[in-house]
Amino acid sequence: MPERHVVVGTDGSIISTRAQDAAAEEAVRRSVPLEIVYAVPDLDAAGPVLATAAARVRAHHPGLSVRLAAVDAGPAEALARKGRRAALTVVGTRALGGLAALASRSVARRLMERIHCPLLVVGAGHLPYHTGTGDVLLAIETDSDAEATVYADEEAVRRGTRVRFVHTPLYRLPVPPGPCPPAALRAPGGADLPTGTAAPTREAARRRDRTAPRLSLDELIAATADAGVVVIAHHRHGSGGVRHEQTAHALLHRSRCPVLVVPSDLGTRRGGGL
Repeated sequence: MPERHVVVGTDGSIISTRAQDAAAEEAVRRSVPLEIVYAVPDLDAAGPVLATAAARVRAHHPGLSVRLAAVDAGPAEALARKGRRAALTVVGTRALGGLAALASRSVARRLMERIHCPLLVVGAGHLPYHTGTGDVLLAIETDSDAEATVYADEEAVRRGTRVRFVHTPLYRLPVPPGPCPPAALRAPGGADLPTGTAAPTREAARRRDRTAPRLSLDELIAATADAGVVVIAHHRHGSGGVRHEQTAHALLHRSRCPVLVVPSDLGTRRGGGL
């Protein structure tokens, strides 16, 4: 059973402060401790940065348990190591577009290949996290994204909102499509899970996902403007293919709301349950 805490990286920058604020909100939402990690070669120099970060969190969330850690490693390696037993890892990223987004080897992109838990990526251009509202937007690429689907339903319950799910350009409807999703799992439009609805099983989630509209990449990015968070699965070791990576990386750098990346093997890592 994983240790229940939220991990966030900091370096004193504005971007990392945005991520830190989001991580604190998530730790409070889950009623778990927050661990702030600073990756730095000189561990003695980490004290002031970590102390400032902790003071900010405690000022906004005085009852939250905060742990501090300085790690002599690169940022992605440090967060992957510290997040191995975490419920959630949080990192900040810059907004990029076009070829710059595809070519970037940001900490978020490198960390995505190493994570053992869901990864929340917060952009510098996003609204302050505590003011963020909107649905949980689930971007589905394949029927093997069931772990992300179930996690999105859980996230909607935590936030007291609903799941709005869409297909990316990569999605192909299986043939035969299987039985229609139960009416209780669909809103009238067929693509929403009503607020407070219990999370479905993985098989029910797969069936329900087939009713979602299919969006182009630009339409998907535009849809994030009204969302509180967008959820996408990550298939480790490139099993989703180059186009899958392009979709995920475009969301990391162009999404207008925070991005939750869910490992496709999350259920296995958590002992088969969510």
